[in-house]
Amino acid sequence: MLSLNNIEVIYSNVILVLKGVSLKVEAGQVVALLGGNGAGKTTTLKSISGLLKTELGEVTDGYIEFEGRRIDRVDPEEIVRMGIIQIMEGGQIFEHLTVEQNLKVGAQFRRDSQGVKKDLENIYGYFPALVELRHRVSGYISGGERQMLVTGRALMARPKYMLLDEPSLGLSPLLVKEIFRIIKRINEIEKTSILLVEQNARQALKISEHAYVMETGRIVMDGPSDHLKNNEDIKEFYLGLSEVGKRKSYKEVKHYKRRKRWLS
Repeated sequence: MLSLNNIEVIYSNVILVLKGVSLKVEAGQVVALLGGNGAGKTTTLKSISGLLKTELGEVTDGYIEFEGRRIDRVDPEEIVRMGIIQIMEGGQIFEHLTVEQNLKVGAQFRRDSQGVKKDLENIYGYFPALVELRHRVSGYISGGERQMLVTGRALMARPKYMLLDEPSLGLSPLLVKEIFRIIKRINEIEKTSILLVEQNARQALKISEHAYVMETGRIVMDGPSDHLKNNEDIKEFYLGLSEVGKRKSYKEVKHYKRRKRWLS
């Protein structure tokens, strides 16, 4: 199990971003982390993957455990070797490499060449659109193809846990549905556990078993995804629906009931 236990994160020894965040992702689960811009979602992922250090961030209180081992003071490369991979927002790739070369970068720590070859073919099975692009320079592929590529590259490392940061960002509605369908399929077939940071609450709640809602560096609500989908606060604030089922503009939402985790 991956668990965050009352962690506090400070940037540059001054800026307090996370204020006592606790959450857990059981083996085999898809867990969603919802919240608006600036809520602290990406910082939460970076605290797990060890990438806080690249931005002068630090876990100053609480601790993070993975399979019984504390990892909040472990280097990012060691965390990758342990089986935790973060997929950054925006589909960051090596643009000068081909699609297939990018995929193979994900297997850099592996020494089983036959396994790598087999997994490469499996990736093309998940993402058929990449097959015809395998020899194309990655800088010339579309946003949706980039998201497929970074997800496939992460899978090449055979992760136990994937941390996905806004996989639907900038994609068309049709591609969003396809990406989420593939994420769920990866979870079911590969048994990869997934912590999904996402502003598209509808899709995130659809494929996850459990969800947390974050505001200004705190978890304000959590529960089974099916339960949260029917929560009036979630429907109004994140899905844009009023109590009578009419779609509302976010500008019309004047109040959001902040409920403590233990009351949800």
